[in-house]
Amino acid sequence: MMYDIEARHIVEALRSGIPSRAVGQYFSEARPRIMKEISERLDAVCGQGRSSGMIISGKYGEGKTHLLNTVFHMADSRNMVVSLISLSKETPMDKLYLIYQKIMQNTYLPGRRQPGFMHEMQKISANSPVANEMLFYALKQLETDKLYYLFRSYLNTEDSDEKFLLQADMEGDFIANAPLKKIYRRIFGQPVKYNVNFTKTKHCRDYFSFMSHLFLQLGYGGWVILIDETELMGRLGKKARLNAYRNMAKFLLPEACPEYTFSLFALSASYAEDVIEGKHEYENLEEIYPEEQEPAKTVLNLLLKAPQLLPLTKEEINEVLQKIQDFHGRAYGWTPDLSVSSLTEATQSGGYLLRTKIRAAIEFLDQLYQYGQAGRTTVNELGKEVFTEEVPSLEELVM
Repeated sequence: MMYDIEARHIVEALRSGIPSRAVGQYFSEARPRIMKEISERLDAVCGQGRSSGMIISGKYGEGKTHLLNTVFHMADSRNMVVSLISLSKETPMDKLYLIYQKIMQNTYLPGRRQPGFMHEMQKISANSPVANEMLFYALKQLETDKLYYLFRSYLNTEDSDEKFLLQADMEGDFIANAPLKKIYRRIFGQPVKYNVNFTKTKHCRDYFSFMSHLFLQLGYGGWVILIDETELMGRLGKKARLNAYRNMAKFLLPEACPEYTFSLFALSASYAEDVIEGKHEYENLEEIYPEEQEPAKTVLNLLLKAPQLLPLTKEEINEVLQKIQDFHGRAYGWTPDLSVSSLTEATQSGGYLLRTKIRAAIEFLDQLYQYGQAGRTTVNELGKEVFTEEVPSLEELVM
């Protein structure tokens, strides 16, 4: 039997309900309006160096993560570096240095299936044009000059242990100032004199700026940062949430973004009601930061106005189902002999969530393929059409 391995991978990814980059590559036509805006923003980064960020919201199962994976593919095809992370207890938005570390662990160069970019860094030789440009940038354009001393040491050390330590720092496992000063003095016979004493809690933004400039010097079209599960900010304490909004501003506001970057946050549609309104965020901001409400206030406004992923129209669902039918045929070497309307009718028991409709369609096609007939699909027994948000309840949030 002949079957298409890539199509089999797509069907299995859809069956599992786990969004993947491969699926994003083939299902980008849905929601044309929001995809058009994102496409224009990516082009603005690549073409004019105009950095920006945006937020999308949606209900559970309506395709937020799938959309991020689609954007991943769009950026990859534009020769852009892409980072994709989800917020979590270990990666909270109020601690930028933990966000940086997670992003570095999940950064993909164009055309690469595995994350990682240090092999490109290792190709940079001391005194090369890229090295000289990055050293000048680190010395003149950043808030602190720590990365100047670090990168210069990295380029010039022959000691493998030192190289490893310095590389780990650039990947977010920050080394203390004292060991760096010792390494620099050993290599160059000169002391390190910081213009500003570096601390990871205050100056991590320098690392984002440095990396965005580096990717540009290496010949990439820009850097796309995709952040999922943004609603998990709601679990933070009051002051931590306000600091998380301030950190979001560094990715959303054009004047604060690193150069040649586009950032996209995805969060639950209930965040505005459950957290911003339910926890009185504007009042919290006035109480804790009465004199410096910006940029957190602007980010709160953006969160409230975030475009919501509406359920797909009948026509859009039909397009998705037609593709699923085509992929299923290629995956298992058969020709499904049914109309899209028949497949649409078969998915009605899948509830209103896009995710369960897709799984219902695949189960229906499985039965046709295996038995030549299909009864009622049973996906809905696995995923009842009960709306449960990924954001915890208000009772949990208070804990």
